[in-house]
Amino acid sequence: MALSQTDLPLAELREYRPELPAPAGLDAFWERTIAEARAAASPTTISAVDGPISAVVIEDMSFSGFGGQPVRAWITRPLEATAAPAVVEFVGYGGGRGLPGERIAWGLTGAVHVVMDTRGQGSVWGTGDTPDPAGSDPATPGFMTRGILDPEEYYYRRVYTDAVRLLDEVAALPFVDPSRIAVTGGSQGGGITIAAAALSEHVAALMPDVPFLCDFPRSISKTPEPPFTEITRYLSVHRDAESAVLHTLSHVDGAVLAPRITAPALFSVALMDEIVLPSTVFAAFNALGSTDRTIEVYPYNGHEGGGYRHWQRQAAWLAERFDR
Repeated sequence: MALSQTDLPLAELREYRPELPAPAGLDAFWERTIAEARAAASPTTISAVDGPISAVVIEDMSFSGFGGQPVRAWITRPLEATAAPAVVEFVGYGGGRGLPGERIAWGLTGAVHVVMDTRGQGSVWGTGDTPDPAGSDPATPGFMTRGILDPEEYYYRRVYTDAVRLLDEVAALPFVDPSRIAVTGGSQGGGITIAAAALSEHVAALMPDVPFLCDFPRSISKTPEPPFTEITRYLSVHRDAESAVLHTLSHVDGAVLAPRITAPALFSVALMDEIVLPSTVFAAFNALGSTDRTIEVYPYNGHEGGGYRHWQRQAAWLAERFDR
């Protein structure tokens, strides 16, 4: 069977459960971080978007994320949405929310679709509109090592908090059924999906696709392709920083956060993926607290995963659970 040359056989992947102890005070760290963001929040604004699309409503959303800082999102919803299910999407590394109407498939299923901009990103393969005002100690190019010596300063602390705050606001939208909110995303978006499901009380289902940001000890030592290699490169220069780096990463590791998730979960993994190793996806999947969980395996695919075919699988799976 096709498999990344750097990883484990499928039978071993299905049993792979690395020892990834949670750092002391992890729950308190996230509870305090999210409480501070909620306390600093300003009212969300939503404005209409002009354009050629008329079959659905597209709106520009601005909400308060980490530290009360503004974060942008697109809303795509049916013309007459009332108490509709919602799908909140997080995007892959280097991309942003894109242009209005660029991601329209979920909005055409009858769901309210909300896609979050990723702070500071959106200039590699898709446009973004949200800055990251926080600075950083010296770091390698990219986002993976920004603030990596301290969990309080780490970049993904801010991103994960943005995701939780967005879910707060989506649950309060008058056209959304707050009991039927799903989260999804591919690669980095899949990693944020796992974190959001672990840290927010509003998630009723999660669908991470070839998720990034899991099992950091293995990922940074075994993955041959970026972006995990940003951390490898950093440690090759900062030779005495390994302990501090791994301590920081343990606060945002999807495999560490996964036991806190009890919502239904549909994962995907690609066995020829050398950007996100299959073992790191299984590390998170096998650690889930969910009893309703499925993982779709794509033996002959790389980081593209199952593509549109997998989206069709997601749509059918979610409809079964949300009874659309």
